Amino acid sequence: MSKLTIGLFGFGCVGQGFYEILNNENNPLFEIKKIVVKNEEKERSAPKELFSTNAEDIFNDAEINLIVELIDDAETAFQIVRRSLARAIPVISANKKMIATHLEELFELQERFNTPLLYEGAVCGSIPILQTLENYYQNDKVNEIRGIFNGSSNYVLSKILNENLSYEAALTQAQELGFAETDPTLDVGGYDPSYKLAILIKHVFGVSIDPNKITRLGIDQLSSTIYDYAQARNLKVKLIASAKVSHGQISASVIPHLVSKEDEEFTIENEFNSVAIATEYTGKQLLVGKGAGKYPTGLAVYNDLKNLLKGFKYKNKESLVALNDEPITVFIKYEQSGFIIKFFDQIKEHNLTKGESYIIGEIAPSKLRTLKGFNDLSVAVFTENAIKKAQLSTSYSYAV
Repeated sequence: MSKLTIGLFGFGCVGQGFYEILNNENNPLFEIKKIVVKNEEKERSAPKELFSTNAEDIFNDAEINLIVELIDDAETAFQIVRRSLARAIPVISANKKMIATHLEELFELQERFNTPLLYEGAVCGSIPILQTLENYYQNDKVNEIRGIFNGSSNYVLSKILNENLSYEAALTQAQELGFAETDPTLDVGGYDPSYKLAILIKHVFGVSIDPNKITRLGIDQLSSTIYDYAQARNLKVKLIASAKVSHGQISASVIPHLVSKEDEEFTIENEFNSVAIATEYTGKQLLVGKGAGKYPTGLAVYNDLKNLLKGFKYKNKESLVALNDEPITVFIKYEQSGFIIKFFDQIKEHNLTKGESYIIGEIAPSKLRTLKGFNDLSVAVFTENAIKKAQLSTSYSYAV
């Protein structure tokens, strides 16, 4: 493929970032021929003649030999990608929900029609994690991958803990800066990082996992009691996505964690993402980069253009590992106590102070998913380093 003539779907935050980078780089091998959007009359930072509301203006153009899909509707995006691959037109996408939800079928389509789909922009913004996994770690065994996969939530947590902003004020600020959407549910609810984690699990461990089966709790359920507890012990709260294989079983979660300064995520602030990779031969390595904003993801999409010209495509890994349900240590703030205790395998600390009641103990992820439906709970997980910092005893105790 000597030149890429592009049909672009979507011109939102990422689409505009990609368009601007493409123009700034002025590479003669890349050209956008048509951009399909919902509203053709909206004021945009590109020539009006480029825009259309009819997808057929892209699919019926024989000169277009690449589809770039950057819309926010996951199911419509899947229809676009499936149709493109079936017609042997390569695709670049940044739609993490679409990819995570249909990952197995997308790999099957790529193999059936011998046509690549690249999606570096769907995972962790400016961090080239998929490229790194496919190239650098292809001959190493990855045991664990974890990190901060959502820049919007990390920005909010940074402002709450470092500047004492309220959750509402921090979220509004993130929205004004373009880090969070008008409806921030996918970010603060932990959905966005769970989609990214599902994609990484496929590339790291060869497992296609339903994102809904990943234990997920967002930052929208956190209470001031957890923030106060963290600050009193020099800890921070971070929304961490993690996947780890042990004895043929995989544990996967997206949950707020209490972290200490010994943890990699402790110093990752504002809109930055991080990915820590622990492997058999090289030990642990940390990648850090901006995860929110139009340019980090736009650049990832642009870099996929160059990878397509080199003939790059993802390898389909397969594995037989199963889901793990090993207990984890959690902090649960609650309003009504009675029913909670029975879910714990072990209780390490129990505070019964009025208005600030909490339990710290070990609980299986499956039981945590059951508790998630109760509105009066606020949950965070301890890292091993945070457990040491908090000096938790292994005996049952409580304060009145």
